[in-house]
Amino acid sequence: MDNLILIGFMGAGKTTVGKLLAQEKGLHFVDTDDRIAAEQKQSIPDIFSEYGEPYFRDLETDLLRRMQEDTRHSVISVGGGMPVREENQRLLRALGCVIYLTAEKETILGRVKSDGSRPMLNGEDLEQRVERLMRERENSYRRTAHLCIRTDGRNIYQVAQIIRQETRRIRGI
Repeated sequence: MDNLILIGFMGAGKTTVGKLLAQEKGLHFVDTDDRIAAEQKQSIPDIFSEYGEPYFRDLETDLLRRMQEDTRHSVISVGGGMPVREENQRLLRALGCVIYLTAEKETILGRVKSDGSRPMLNGEDLEQRVERLMRERENSYRRTAHLCIRTDGRNIYQVAQIIRQETRRIRGI
């Protein structure tokens, strides 16, 4: 099990920390949203707009199934909603060591408030939407993760160092 998989709410630091970890460890970096967008030749917001969330969630599950066969020696950053499906939880855990990056609502809001590329934040009041989605997803994240690491008040180097220490401790990675 040589993959590290970063899960968590949007803005928790999955992509930023993931790229650093991959570089430091000499691993490939995979962002599942980027891979889906490239395969579909469409942005994630456009996929949501044109086909809806259930279609996008099906694309995520299909990608995870394929990654079981073709993804090794990688740090993988997944979309915030991917672990909500039970099948995806199982597939993620089979793919590698799953690390849940957490952050308080205020931290998340500070990181995503000006990012218009997040379709799950469209609609109601941003703060209410973030709070509701975080609450809805929390149990799925915890059920999926081997490790849980808080990112509040830490820079990416500190988070990466904690991940390196903890994964060595539990998995020998």
